Amino acid sequence: MTDIVRSALRTLRTTRGVSRRELAEALGVHWQTIGYIERGERLPSLALARRMAKIFGVPVEELFSLAAEPVPSGTRRGRPAAGGVREA
Repeated sequence: MTDIVRSALRTLRTTRGVSRRELAEALGVHWQTIGYIERGERLPSLALARRMAKIFGVPVEELFSLAAEPVPSGTRRGRPAAGGVREA
């Protein structure tokens, strides 16, 4: 799923001069979690996404949006998923 979601978190965070550690502390998560989310390796829970949006004063939709070109079902980064089963 992270292949089809784009995050504006890094842009918002850096333009406002907030470090990963500062944001993580404000959110009550480990600073590496912020990096994972920014790189699209993990998706935040809805509760965490809402807290992020509140901190930056933006709607959740501004933080996370669908990519313009989603990955076709049954593939992962252009390769067939194991057993042809779509990842959850």
